[in-house]
Amino acid sequence: MTKSRVIIALDFKNKADVLEFLDKFDEPLFVKVGMELFYGEGPAIIQAIKERGHSIFLDLKLHDIPHTVKMAMKNLARLDVDIVNVHASGSKAMMQAAIEGLEEEKGKDRPLCIAVTCLTSLSQEVLDDELGIHEPIQDVAIRWAKNAKEAGLDGVVCSVHEAKAIHEACGDDFLTVTPGIRLASDSKDDQKRVATPAFAKEQGCDYIVVGRSITKSANPVETYKEIEATMSK
Repeated sequence: MTKSRVIIALDFKNKADVLEFLDKFDEPLFVKVGMELFYGEGPAIIQAIKERGHSIFLDLKLHDIPHTVKMAMKNLARLDVDIVNVHASGSKAMMQAAIEGLEEEKGKDRPLCIAVTCLTSLSQEVLDDELGIHEPIQDVAIRWAKNAKEAGLDGVVCSVHEAKAIHEACGDDFLTVTPGIRLASDSKDDQKRVATPAFAKEQGCDYIVVGRSITKSANPVETYKEIEATMSK
């Protein structure tokens, strides 16, 4: 797995666009393949990216009954990706089942498994008014992170704004992978709780997920290197 702490979100529509983007780089990257790309291209896109030497976070956010998640994870483990994930709100039993599926298929060589706490598109108002969760969003994220750790997962996907508190609650070796990263000059798009790479570094985030700030940049290689330098200082 590459040592880069910057995961580039490959939010492209098809394989051709992905490979055109990746071919701009002359070094191994850590990339994220999400639902749009995976559902459009299938497992073949994973093979094409791996053949170029890149590490992959397969971001499918599994959320179903424990047995279904376990069997799905057995299949995903065969793709030889580096990180997979589930929704923490699916329960500790579901998260434990995810680990069981990965370990039955790959043993100690299983991919890392992390749990999504509160999506960075969520706001406190949505939790209160739509989901009926009347707790501060940070408290919800921390509680779900604790559940994920107890279930045997390796870390969580969380907002930059919860990363420090999650490390305090779950330990420094419990990974925090943080989306919602934007350069100061960028639009927030559909994200609510965003932050710059420098702030993410200050908050102790282990990995940051950066999409449009790099993929839509006039010079994506230069932008990536600037962000990577910020995270690796």
